[in-house]
Amino acid sequence: MITMVMDMTIYESAEDYLEAMLMLKEERGYIRSVDVAEKLGVTKPSVSYATKRLRENGYITFDPAGMIVLLEPGLEIAERMYERHKLLTELLVNLGVSPETARKDACKIEHDLSVETFDAIRRHVREHH
Repeated sequence: MITMVMDMTIYESAEDYLEAMLMLKEERGYIRSVDVAEKLGVTKPSVSYATKRLRENGYITFDPAGMIVLLEPGLEIAERMYERHKLLTELLVNLGVSPETARKDACKIEHDLSVETFDAIRRHVREHH
């Protein structure tokens, strides 16, 4: 269970940051703050604030070169959010939604679904595709 003590807006933001960091790690093999800012369309000071909070809560650290490193708790959240994002995007595209709209909507939906609902969606997608 996630133990981050934040209000819902910051909580969702933290999930978005961790997910973006995982995506950057997969795309480039490293995670730089400047790339996180670009990916999320936020300012560098916003990333500095978020990374400070994520580090304090044990979700990330920095290597000697200043690159962001996802720690196990942060990686677990990032992987969960990324899986939700990919599966929801796939489902929406299969329903006839354009890929761009599907990605945007999946990003909105992924935070609010219960585990039960997401598991049902996952089963449905696997059984029907």
